Amino acid sequence: MLRVLAVDDEEPALAELLYLLRADPRVRSAEGATDANEALRRIGRALEEGPGGDGAIDVLFLDIQMAGLTGLDVARLLAGFARPPLVVFVTAHEDFAVQAFELKAVDYLLKPVRRERLAEAVRRVAERAAVAPPPTAVADRIPVELGGVTRLVAVSDITYAEAQGDYARLHTADGTSHLVRIPLTTLEERWQPLGFVRVHRSHLVSLHRIDELRLDGGGMTVRVGAAEIAVSRRHASRVRELLMRRATG
Repeated sequence: MLRVLAVDDEEPALAELLYLLRADPRVRSAEGATDANEALRRIGRALEEGPGGDGAIDVLFLDIQMAGLTGLDVARLLAGFARPPLVVFVTAHEDFAVQAFELKAVDYLLKPVRRERLAEAVRRVAERAAVAPPPTAVADRIPVELGGVTRLVAVSDITYAEAQGDYARLHTADGTSHLVRIPLTTLEERWQPLGFVRVHRSHLVSLHRIDELRLDGGGMTVRVGAAEIAVSRRHASRVRELLMRRATG
């Protein structure tokens, strides 16, 4: 049962596509977005929540020529994730087929979309989804909101993350910060292979960005750029061990 996000800046075309998708018994849900930025926001939330989340997306039905970012641009951005949604392009133009399949699109539909041709595309997506391997890599970028635009921030640029309720604030090497709707515990699990370590219940730090470890009166702090972050007693031995291991190679 597929969870679909259809993206088209022409609302009549989007409404017709959603109508056809929702009539297919292999489609569990079909939602629409009228521009690429809205689609990227939804995809970002879906990737943060994981495949079991309420907003999970299995496949994108993407128009190509849209105002702002094109469907091809969206597909290129998604290529940076470990397991992005599958992509089917839906367009009135034949000229982009080669680029679409270079981006590993499952199918390429021409408008106006015929019910029988759409059913074939859904069949191909369902088959691909059924045999998709589990993710073997950690996504090295994370989507963030900046002035109404979705950006992909490299995890390697993040120095530490700070818990703020069910959200986390990401601090980067250039001094900027971004608030993402994802708990710190989830980031800890996801980024541990990338060298992040929990130093406190409210802080997750990149080992590669720690400039100084300080012991003072039985307490421990680490300096990350201009920030000094307390290390809790619970995490102190683990942090020291990892830093020593890193220092000795």
